[in-house]
Amino acid sequence: MADCEPSAHRFMDLTVPEYAYMFGFLQADGHLQQGVGRKGKLTVELNARDIDLLREFQKLTPYYSSVTERTRSTNFAEVHTSATWSLCSLEARTRLNELGLPYGRKSQAIGPPSSQFAAQDYLRGIIDADGSVGYTGKGLPFVSLTTASTALAVYLCFYAGKITGMERSLKRNARDGLYNVLYTTESAQKLASHLYYKGCLSLQRKKAAADSLATWTRPTDMRIAPDRRRWTASEDRVLLQLNNVAAAASELGRTEKSCNIRLWRLRTGQIPLPADR
Repeated sequence: MADCEPSAHRFMDLTVPEYAYMFGFLQADGHLQQGVGRKGKLTVELNARDIDLLREFQKLTPYYSSVTERTRSTNFAEVHTSATWSLCSLEARTRLNELGLPYGRKSQAIGPPSSQFAAQDYLRGIIDADGSVGYTGKGLPFVSLTTASTALAVYLCFYAGKITGMERSLKRNARDGLYNVLYTTESAQKLASHLYYKGCLSLQRKKAAADSLATWTRPTDMRIAPDRRRWTASEDRVLLQLNNVAAAASELGRTEKSCNIRLWRLRTGQIPLPADR
């Protein structure tokens, strides 16, 4: 590439699948540093086995950038070779920052772009960088994302719910304050097939793992757990107004056990009371 910096026309147009994917990946695994004046840089460091993806980023970027490799000792391996993509252009960095890639620490600040974007590809970028695709220890297909961002966790649940038909309730882990969003079995198959379509830009090892999920079939002796029906504010109001488990169960079409537990949680403050009750 030439050393001159061309106009950023269409650079990071998030309606373009490759840019949407790239932006999601950068939000999750990129590091945007701001220096004095025009100085600063964007870097992404990956295991050298994934260097091909960094070269794709380099091709997609109409500014000078570099891909370098280094080998060093780490706490996890005596010899570790990594690859780093570096981009210094102020114009490019400004564009990325305006789209929602923060400078400095960003784990809780990131979220879906406010402008129009290719959601399918954006989420694949997020999963490639911060998620996992494969089989559990028990041999079940899974797709998961671990994130500190509430906005990102909520959006994944919303989008994946449309694809899989499965709802997920969100709660941070008490240990590390992170959200762990998990889809398994047929839901994982549907989501992986949707996100990792033929010819998409992705980490090839994640694409291969996603493709492998399609071969799984549910064992004949493995029961299908019923979908969890979430409580709504209107149902909570009915439950509190009736103040009778049997009557509420009949009115709401729920079991008495479910109504009893929900009423107890409302009364003890474990869940907030519905507004305007």
